[in-house]
Amino acid sequence: MEQSPLPGSSDLPAPTPVQLIEAILFVAGEPVTVTELARALELPADAIEQALDQFAAACSGRGVRLQRDADRVQLVSAPEASRVVEHFLGVQAPARLSAAALEVLAIVAYRQPVTRAQIEAVRGVDSGSVLRALLARDLLAEGGRLETVGRPILYVTTVEFLRQFGLGSLAELPALDLPAILTGEGAPPFSNQPDADCA
Repeated sequence: MEQSPLPGSSDLPAPTPVQLIEAILFVAGEPVTVTELARALELPADAIEQALDQFAAACSGRGVRLQRDADRVQLVSAPEASRVVEHFLGVQAPARLSAAALEVLAIVAYRQPVTRAQIEAVRGVDSGSVLRALLARDLLAEGGRLETVGRPILYVTTVEFLRQFGLGSLAELPALDLPAILTGEGAPPFSNQPDADCA
């Protein structure tokens, strides 16, 4: 049995790629890759990228934002609306992050992917407990293994990190003059004393 079209639907203009992307992200509820969008809309990836740029610009000053983490995009509420949204949902504000946790997050955000040893070389103290706490809070994730002796874990930030800090993508991080240690030149002496101030 053939379904009859909605009244007046033949008079509606065809939706634009921007409108279709907005609809898909609205119903997805989780990050969607550019490849998935291209497949769903039957468009090349560069057309999807252009539509995403247009959509992100259109969201400026609205209650929603386009959040991007590498190849994944997601529709999220605007950071300036967080208090009202949390109140509406009955969500308690998350516990504040310690200074040690913020240090580790900054190192990973600006240098990712990065190993625990690289983090500890910058901080000068054992960071294992802070890393475990940040992994548990889904602010950091394991992003693979470094191809070297021992194959240490590489840490990266997550979509939750972007959400908690109100960022659309890592490109929105403030510019920072990285000290020589972050660019691989020199390292302070390492202490194996654990942080007293965990996340």
